Amino acid sequence: MPKFVELWVYLSATPLFGLTATLVVYVLAHAAYSRLGQPPWANPVLWTVVTLAAALVVTDVPYPTYFAGAQFIHFLLGPAVVALAWPLWQRRAELRAHWARLLAVALAGGLAASGTAWLLGWAFGLPDDVIFSLVPKSVTAPVAMGIAEKIGGIPALAAVFAVMTGLVGAIAGKYLFDALRIPATGAGWAARGFALGTASHGIGAARALQVNADAGAYAGLALGMQVVLASLLIPLAFRLL
Repeated sequence: MPKFVELWVYLSATPLFGLTATLVVYVLAHAAYSRLGQPPWANPVLWTVVTLAAALVVTDVPYPTYFAGAQFIHFLLGPAVVALAWPLWQRRAELRAHWARLLAVALAGGLAASGTAWLLGWAFGLPDDVIFSLVPKSVTAPVAMGIAEKIGGIPALAAVFAVMTGLVGAIAGKYLFDALRIPATGAGWAARGFALGTASHGIGAARALQVNADAGAYAGLALGMQVVLASLLIPLAFRLL
């Protein structure tokens, strides 16, 4: 173990340390995930985050040092989200036929996600800035940070809440849908995907896309709709309150 720590600290001084460490840990986590039959609890994003965080703490490597190399992956988050539009384009006729229902469900889901976050924070007596950081938890992290900043929250804390929400949804979604007896066929996949994208943004959408193409397409649609609706409506609601 000491030799490994020494090697880790030595490599942390190199420019590509963050990028290399992230890719290596994720590839190993994904290999284990596939070998185990892709169970939700073995989500490679979760175990990559846990492993890297533990390694940084144990070796006392500052986060800015790690992020200096890993920021290239952060940059690719944008194109990755845009790529989710391709499955939607393939189903454009179906989306045009049901746009009103989808909009209504997206509004209801966004209200439930933000409203329950605010109510839980208030019920537990959390400080206002923490509650305001929790409200946009179901929107993808960069957007959640911007919303939190506008309504008086803490952007960094909003990002943490968003990532945690995405991971919880990606892990627990299957078990919840099974308990609710939502079928894993036909329209059931669309319902599962849309719900997962609404509640758990990009991380949930990535999980849905791994499981089923229709689920992934509707999760991507829900993610995009929540980004637009939350960016417009949450700051407006706080101005009116």
